[in-house]
Amino acid sequence: MQNRDEIFAALRDAMVELFELEPSRVTLEANLYEDLEIDSIDAVDLIDHIKRQTGQKVAAEDFKAVRTVGDVVNVVERLVRGA
Repeated sequence: MQNRDEIFAALRDAMVELFELEPSRVTLEANLYEDLEIDSIDAVDLIDHIKRQTGQKVAAEDFKAVRTVGDVVNVVERLVRGA
């Protein structure tokens, strides 16, 4: 996962697998809670998955403002670049 497109593709694949979503539903603009029906427990699972994939701890504060898949991509992109 180096660039934004790769991060999005990996994240989409993970969300399809973790939450049994249709790949076409997982877009950068999709709202996690309203469009994809991801709840707080699912968000914790997603944070854990990101941690395992990047080797970086995701701060809870980074996820508080996350609303869309694009927001998650931004968080992961910052983690990867900061590593």
